[in-house]
Amino acid sequence: MFAYLIPIVVLVLLLFASIRILPEYRRGVVFFLGRFQNVKGPGLFFLIPVVQKMEVVDLRVITMDVPEQDVISQDNVTVRVNAVLYFRVVDPQKAIIQVEHFVNATSQLAQTTLRSVLGKHDLDEMLSERDKLNDDIQEIIDAQTEAWGIKVANVEIKHVDLDESMIRAIARQAEAERERRAKVIHAEGEQQAAEKLVEAADIMSRNSAALQLRYLQTMSDMSNKNASTIVFPLPMDIMEAFKAMNGFKGSTGSD
Repeated sequence: MFAYLIPIVVLVLLLFASIRILPEYRRGVVFFLGRFQNVKGPGLFFLIPVVQKMEVVDLRVITMDVPEQDVISQDNVTVRVNAVLYFRVVDPQKAIIQVEHFVNATSQLAQTTLRSVLGKHDLDEMLSERDKLNDDIQEIIDAQTEAWGIKVANVEIKHVDLDESMIRAIARQAEAERERRAKVIHAEGEQQAAEKLVEAADIMSRNSAALQLRYLQTMSDMSNKNASTIVFPLPMDIMEAFKAMNGFKGSTGSD
C-alpha cells in the first residue's frame, strides 16, 4: 500500500507544480531546457517542472516618470527638465530575450534622449513648442525600442525649471517687449492722427465757412468747462479784411 502511495503523492505534487494560470493582461515566455519554446497565456496551462521555465510579462501600459535632467539649451541656458513616458510590451518574446530588464533599459534610453533632443533647441522653443518636442522624443525612443518588442505610446514634458536669475532676465525681456509694443502702437496712433489732421485741414481750406464752424465748435467746447479764460470771438471776415488792408498798404508803400 505504501509502495503505491508515494508515487501517487509525487505525481499529485508534480501536477500542482505544473499548473499555471495567467490573467488576460499577462503572457508567459516559456523556455524548454534553456531554449525559447513559445508564449503562453492567458488562462490555464501546464509546465513540466524543472524542464520548462517561464518568464511573465505584463502587457499593460507602463507609466514611467523620467527623472529631472540637467539640459544645456542651444543658446547656453541651463534648465532642469522632467517628463513622463507611456509604453507597453507588444512582443513578450523580444522583451525577454533581446534586452535585460526592459523597463530599466527604456528608462535610461528616455533620459539620454530627453537630454539630446532638448539640447538642440533654444529655451524659447522648449517653452513654446512643447508638443513638437514631445513628438520628436516619442519617435526617437519608439524607433530604438522597437527591437525590444516595446511600443512607446506617448511622451510628455512636465516641467522646465529655470534658476532665479534666468527668471528675472526673462521677466525683464518680457517687460521690454511690452514697452516696445506700446511705443510702436503710440507712434502708429500719432501717425494716423497726423494724416487725419492733414485731410481735415485740406477740407477746411477749400471753404472758409467750415473753418468758422470749427472755430465756433471749439468755443462751445471751452464754454462747457469750468475755466476762467475769457474768449472774445472775432469773425473770420474781419481777419480777411485786415489781411486785405495790410496788403493794400504794402502795395502803396512800394509805389
